[in-house]
Amino acid sequence: MTLVSKHLFNESSISEERDITINKGHFHLETPERIEAFSQKLAEGWEAQYSEYRRLWQELPEKRKIRDYPLLVDFELSRVCNLSCPMCPTKTARFRNKVKQGFMDIQLFKKIIKEISGKVYAIRLSLLGESTLHKGLIDVITHAKQQHIKEVSFLTNGSCLNMGFFKKLVNSGVDWITISIDGLEEEYNKIRKPLIFSETLANLNAIHDYKAKHGLAKPFIKVQGVWPAIRPKPEEYYNTIAPLVDLVAYNPLIDYLQKDKDIIYNENFSCPQIYQRMCVGFDGLVVLCANNSYFDVVVGDANSQTIHEIWHGKKLNQYRKIHSAKKGYLNIELCKICYYPRSTTQEEKAYVNGREIRIENYINRKQTIGE
Repeated sequence: MTLVSKHLFNESSISEERDITINKGHFHLETPERIEAFSQKLAEGWEAQYSEYRRLWQELPEKRKIRDYPLLVDFELSRVCNLSCPMCPTKTARFRNKVKQGFMDIQLFKKIIKEISGKVYAIRLSLLGESTLHKGLIDVITHAKQQHIKEVSFLTNGSCLNMGFFKKLVNSGVDWITISIDGLEEEYNKIRKPLIFSETLANLNAIHDYKAKHGLAKPFIKVQGVWPAIRPKPEEYYNTIAPLVDLVAYNPLIDYLQKDKDIIYNENFSCPQIYQRMCVGFDGLVVLCANNSYFDVVVGDANSQTIHEIWHGKKLNQYRKIHSAKKGYLNIELCKICYYPRSTTQEEKAYVNGREIRIENYINRKQTIGE
């Protein structure tokens, strides 16, 4: 397998200093020790490959090199959700009226896995919908691990994480799960209605106890929440959740509802995602990136094309070319409203167990749920 193809663009454009922020939008409430421990846990059993995977995750977008295959493939198993959170684009009239909803066909999933096995390090089984609503989730994970996908993960609102379902997840071999928990008690109940914080916390306790009783490391559990829901009680939030999970994180509230007008951009932004990952919608249509919330910028169709063809295809290469030019991303409507090129500030501070945490936020971005 060819690791990296020839440079797509000439050396003069590549040598320009660019603003490429990797994994923007995800920040920790954690200690450095627990962050490092989480990384080591994820690497266990494939340390050398994991190190290469994470090195390339940083290096490929910085040098704008195109690997033979993406490092990670996002599979949208579900474009259906059982909640209606006030900050989510799925609650908007535009989404409900114009965006097709449904579940991925397992045969399509298996077709793609057959191609990418041994070529792609990781898959994530989430985009906007709730993955645990897909009736074949356990079979999908089991198949991916049998086909030697090194890292399989998904995001969930936690609504289905009762002990019976969790035991099936353990047996499937899933590597890690990210659970969205926005705040404590009534704050959570208001945002994640009809879920109840006490019930979600009870499930977390049960999962923790089950893993401890059976000596299980996996699946690793990460919890994340939007900052305005955590802001009232960050220390209590952390101390309530951290003993039960492997990592606790927060996300600044993103303009998913596309209400912001006065956006301040990074001067010389270049998107990392178009060199790192590929996102396959439930219907097989491949969208430009994981932040394409309305699934309207399509670069390929996995029903009729291979992942390799799409990854090296004319459409995706054209977007890479646009991003290679200074401020070229401003010519793409999707990119203009994305949080990746937005400038940030760390003016706000929070304190957790004596640690000062500088809260990163987007300039001119309200940190108010539903705004």
